[in-house]
Amino acid sequence: MSSCLVIAGEKSGEDHAMTFLPELMKENPNVEFFGVGGDRLQKLNMKLLYHLKDFSGIGISEVLAKIPFYYKAMDEILSEVDRKKTKTAILIDFQGFNLKLAKKLKARGVDVLYYVAPQAWVWKPWRAKTLQKTVHTLFTIIPFEKKWFFDRGVNQVKGVIHPLMIEYGDRIKQVKAKSYAKIEGRAIRILLLPGSRNVEVSKLLPIFSRGVELIREDNFEIELGIVKSESVNEDHYNSGLEYRNEWSSHSLPEALQWADICIAASGTVTLATGLFGVPTIVLYQVSLLTEFILGLLVPYKGPASLTNIVHGKMVFPELIQYKADRYGILKYFRIWMNSPEKYDEVAQTLMKTPTLLTGDDFSVSEYMGQVLKQNS
Repeated sequence: MSSCLVIAGEKSGEDHAMTFLPELMKENPNVEFFGVGGDRLQKLNMKLLYHLKDFSGIGISEVLAKIPFYYKAMDEILSEVDRKKTKTAILIDFQGFNLKLAKKLKARGVDVLYYVAPQAWVWKPWRAKTLQKTVHTLFTIIPFEKKWFFDRGVNQVKGVIHPLMIEYGDRIKQVKAKSYAKIEGRAIRILLLPGSRNVEVSKLLPIFSRGVELIREDNFEIELGIVKSESVNEDHYNSGLEYRNEWSSHSLPEALQWADICIAASGTVTLATGLFGVPTIVLYQVSLLTEFILGLLVPYKGPASLTNIVHGKMVFPELIQYKADRYGILKYFRIWMNSPEKYDEVAQTLMKTPTLLTGDDFSVSEYMGQVLKQNS
């Protein structure tokens, strides 16, 4: 039996995998899929060498603490690749780990299908050369990325429709613009989206909570909701807040349809809030060591959240590092709720988000299936 390695080291990566992997596995029943993923991939009968919970990390200092674990995991993964004589690997996002793994796989003659191009234009532009030398095919999900990588010598690039458009496409078509008029006369619905990693939730949810307390002290009538990730330990959600509604990450569309405003950790979810038309206050915070290193290494100074990146402008306010505090949350909440025209302007702008996410006309699962058959 031939085999295929799959690495989805983060919750968002697993969500992306679910847009093509079920069909790929169905059409290739004689291929054994194994690697790193979460509960959803395990339910597809993919053999997990590690659960994605084991890989959680955000920021450089947090990742540095897990370096011994990552080396051990990579060695075990490569041992399985050697033992199974695997010839195809699907690496999904998770660039810090997957780019190193891609080099070692290439040296073993494995065809690497890299799904969700690393944001080299943010972190390290020279990584384009690494990808050029190591990947069979690079899949990009943000429209401008395909040309960016192609211009830097990565010829094997295919632009795909963003996985969120695939996963939620029918529901996104039904989205209607939020408006302040729909809020008048009832409590304002605030949805908390504190992230999908333990360290992320433990850092940000207390800030979210303090921001909510300030909003209440400012005499706004509010209802709270929260989306919890199954990749986060439940004790990290002990914030002392009472929620009108709680959702799992699988019910994100229902949560976003309910919400008037989101307070969210920067990440894939901020594109989901844009696609569902919910004005969002975005927070991002890492350790001081990470901030120092990023200041030295990262030339990119543009937007951090995906909706802003896709629009090419600051649609959502971003509270980064020391600005990620309760006062910033209150500030932008006040702006939107005390100036209805500003809330409505953001809501109308968000209705354009789906039209900005285009891709090549092809089936990802069929393309990957062809590579698997060539290598079987």
